[in-house]
Amino acid sequence: MTLSLAAALAAGAGWWFVPSNSTPTFAGQAMSLPGAANAQESSAEATEIQDMVLGSADAPVEVIEYASYTCPHCATFHNGVLQDLKADYIDTGKVRFVYREVYFDRYGLWGSMIARCGGEDRFFGVTDILYDQQSTWSRAGSEAAIADELRKIGRIAGFENEELEACLSDSAKAKSLIEWYQANAEEHGIDSTPSFVIDGTTYSNMSYSDFREILDDKLGS
Repeated sequence: MTLSLAAALAAGAGWWFVPSNSTPTFAGQAMSLPGAANAQESSAEATEIQDMVLGSADAPVEVIEYASYTCPHCATFHNGVLQDLKADYIDTGKVRFVYREVYFDRYGLWGSMIARCGGEDRFFGVTDILYDQQSTWSRAGSEAAIADELRKIGRIAGFENEELEACLSDSAKAKSLIEWYQANAEEHGIDSTPSFVIDGTTYSNMSYSDFREILDDKLGS
């Protein structure tokens, strides 16, 4: 994923949007949103994007993960290393964990819009499903098939059809998400996924033992 992200950032992520009642564009090509066929004209106003956080706000160490829902290495981290981090550091109040999305393609963006559909309370539960079923929905074939698989995940998470379509057709939200991702990635020098920012220092993907060594050093243990 390194070259894909580096190229995207070099081109200003390749994303730009025409007016909110028109089709968003990616790298100069139309990037229709899955729910756009049923959408009302959306507001042109930017949407405030919320960081999604696990752990105590008072934790002494902050870890920010940058990940894409279509990145296999991110799924491996989420289903493995993160579970150990959660048990040993996040749930014990030692680490505040922030998850930030990276967008290599429209499908990762669509996944993000599903994950964020229910706000912070449902975000990590939906994220679990997206990573658990990544090989199914991200390889479903056509755009329509991928969108339908994402809708299935949304329904499993308890969203009603109208709620899903509203989330998947929100071009103002999509624009804000992409601008948010660009600003974050540029600030922290993100050029691959998953990447991690631990108390302000950026690291590439690593094993749990490497994580433990860094965190224990910062915690003085």
